[in-house]
Amino acid sequence: MAYLEPPPFPAPVIVEKDVGGVVADYQARTEQYRREGREVRLHECRSACTLALSLPNVCVYPSSVLKFHKAYDWNTKIRDEAVSAELMSSYPLAVQARLGELTRDYRVLSGAELIALGVRDCRMGETRIARARPAPAAPPAAADSGNLFGTILAAITPKSPTPPTAVAARATAVAEPAAPDPSLVPAPLPPRRPSDLDVAPESVEVAETPLPPRRPRVLTATLGLPELIAGAQPTLPYGVLSYSAFGR
Repeated sequence: MAYLEPPPFPAPVIVEKDVGGVVADYQARTEQYRREGREVRLHECRSACTLALSLPNVCVYPSSVLKFHKAYDWNTKIRDEAVSAELMSSYPLAVQARLGELTRDYRVLSGAELIALGVRDCRMGETRIARARPAPAAPPAAADSGNLFGTILAAITPKSPTPPTAVAARATAVAEPAAPDPSLVPAPLPPRRPSDLDVAPESVEVAETPLPPRRPRVLTATLGLPELIAGAQPTLPYGVLSYSAFGR
């Protein structure tokens, strides 16, 4: 885009490459931009185009290139000192000091040099836009007993749904619990006794063991003889003792 061919207002004038021309034409367009408060962004600007440096809303990039020289008559090619003085006086004072005395040859200043001399960096506005953050949403007002409207608003305000990634992460955390520390695992309890031993001691019935039957007394006590076990054979020789004497 050229300096003399601006886009519809209020779009900024972006000068990609302008090689200059008749100073009067550039002075008229510069005054139009001044009245409109139009922003002018310079990339490559030569000769009469450098009048843009007189605008309050002009800016350059560090890679921009501006070329200055003395004005001259287009037909005779003779230098015009009056017009050259007008051009020089339109530049910021710091730029005038850096340029010094101009000639017909180009004196080149980079955008980085102009920014160091006080010309606005076009990236400043772009950086602010890129880093702009939306204002944080105000937390809902706490409902109290004296604010019925606040209580109803808090009840009907929908809650933000949980993002799917958060649900998946939560499911993974539940499905895969952390392994317990072996030092903290309690020792297993001994096996329980049989159920028949769980009865209280006082309710257990102890079976009494029956005593063996008393052996029959085969001899009378008066004889002083030992008792014989039923079915046993006598130990005395046959004929010495007769069982008839004992009532058998």
